[in-house]
Amino acid sequence: MKPAHIAIIMDGNGRWAKARGLPRAAGHRAGVEALRRTVRAAGDLGLEWLTVYAFSSENWSRPKSEVSDLMGLLKLFIRRDLAEIHQAGVRVRMIGERESLASDIRALVEEAETLTAKNTAMNLVIAFNYGARDEIARAAQKMAEAARSGTLDPATITPEMFGRFLDTKLIPDPDLVIRTSGEMRLSNFLLWQAAYAELIFMPCYWPDFGTAQLEEAIESFASRERRFGGVTARDVAL
Repeated sequence: MKPAHIAIIMDGNGRWAKARGLPRAAGHRAGVEALRRTVRAAGDLGLEWLTVYAFSSENWSRPKSEVSDLMGLLKLFIRRDLAEIHQAGVRVRMIGERESLASDIRALVEEAETLTAKNTAMNLVIAFNYGARDEIARAAQKMAEAARSGTLDPATITPEMFGRFLDTKLIPDPDLVIRTSGEMRLSNFLLWQAAYAELIFMPCYWPDFGTAQLEEAIESFASRERRFGGVTARDVAL
């Protein structure tokens, strides 16, 4: 069985660069190339949803020069690749807190979302200025405001309802979460949505990721048995 939605924590750009005696910026540029390869590969493999962790709400604590470079790479990716993505029928969406972003970045994101809104070949979700705890807190604030205004009865709140207040309210939960670089943690990524996702931690750094690694992860996913907290017929028989 092939996953319908894969989410990727693109980790290891800095270590990839360090291993080659290059500045961290070179690693981030190589990471953008890996993103391009992966989006194309996902489309070729018929993936319906691809979510990538591009910039976390904690990444602002990095050196200003590195943050500036990352912002520049996002703008370059959208400006350079949007036409190709649109032509391929990919719909672009962004999750994460937008209000604190620079106006030019917000405008580019909105342009990408508007231009590709009717595309149906694949969905590319970019998690930018995103943190799962922040997302959950913002959802709780919206629900509290709805309850205060009388449009929401707290007694009716369910997990399904809560999910409709998240950034991902129109996005299915990921079936598979991949993290590169050998680190084995979610790092505040899709904590609510990944409750029953399969997790794969790959040793390669993100700039080395491509079609072969994506296919390897999908093959590993296909070999697993997903129970969602229950048991299979075979387990019952035993």
